[in-house]
Amino acid sequence: MNIILALVIFSIIILFHELGHFLLAKHNDVRVNEFCLGLGPTIVGFTKGETKYSLKLLPFGGACMMEGEDEASDDDRGFNNKSVLQRASIVAAGPIFNFIMAMVFSFILVASVGFDRAVLTGIVDGYPAQEAGLKAGDEIVKLGNKTIHLYREVAFYTYFHTSEEAVEVTYKRDGEKYKTVLTPKYDEESGRYLFGFYGTTARSKGTLAETFQYSMYEVKYWICTTIETLGQLFTGHVGINEMSGPVGIVKTIGDTYTEVKSGGMFMVFLNMLNICILLSANLGIMNLLPIPALDGGRLVFLIVEAVRGKRMDPNKEGAVNLVFLMLLMALMVVIMFNDIRKIVM
Repeated sequence: MNIILALVIFSIIILFHELGHFLLAKHNDVRVNEFCLGLGPTIVGFTKGETKYSLKLLPFGGACMMEGEDEASDDDRGFNNKSVLQRASIVAAGPIFNFIMAMVFSFILVASVGFDRAVLTGIVDGYPAQEAGLKAGDEIVKLGNKTIHLYREVAFYTYFHTSEEAVEVTYKRDGEKYKTVLTPKYDEESGRYLFGFYGTTARSKGTLAETFQYSMYEVKYWICTTIETLGQLFTGHVGINEMSGPVGIVKTIGDTYTEVKSGGMFMVFLNMLNICILLSANLGIMNLLPIPALDGGRLVFLIVEAVRGKRMDPNKEGAVNLVFLMLLMALMVVIMFNDIRKIVM
């Protein structure tokens, strides 16, 4: 059941991403040679019109293969024979569709279980929050330069705030906004710098307008979390051993299913929906990284082309993309073995 759930989730997210490329390619009159789910040899497929639709052997990944995408083509409907703006819209459509999916799923989730306001439920004696006069019931609206909407954002900020650097805190009490400066205090027991307040991620429901508003905040939270975690990776605060690939994600889905299945299918549905939001937002951000072979790398090539007023040789661009694709696949193999090692140890 765990593997089936994982395959369904991966398939939905990948298909929607590739659907973005596909629809914008068709809109811009680009020939799509193949639209597939999975990678490797074809298990089953059929051709409708000019496009082959297929299911591949390896269940992770997918592709929208366009004429002239990675090589020169004399076809007027080839990808590289379209304008920079047309090609950019096709490339950007995949990540954008991931964000759209995350937003739709977030609305369903928030409408079902509500949202977690950044309201404090308690203050720890002897810590900066108490000295500054914060109280239970205060709502945090800003930490430093970061605007806060959900308590999870407060928890994430404080978890990665690892110094005694003073932080300006904006909070709301009885409808009025106040500001104070907190210098976190080191807590030996937890080994972290703490402000001395805590809250809860318990959710409450609101109006239709609030549901839509907090749905956007939900997507924003996962996007910002992904970006900040990537930043931690590049600065060395998070190691490659802490990253997860498909194997680790399958385990997470399985563990989540095992934990919540006793609560009924609705609880399973909500938790799988939450995982879909995380993965869809994550896929959107990862694909926008300015790395060749990813959508973000292709957009960089298009920006350079627009600035130069001259196209890069499609064969050379394709070769660069292929090299980086191989490097990314090697990284995925390393992450996969790390996932397996963590499971068996």
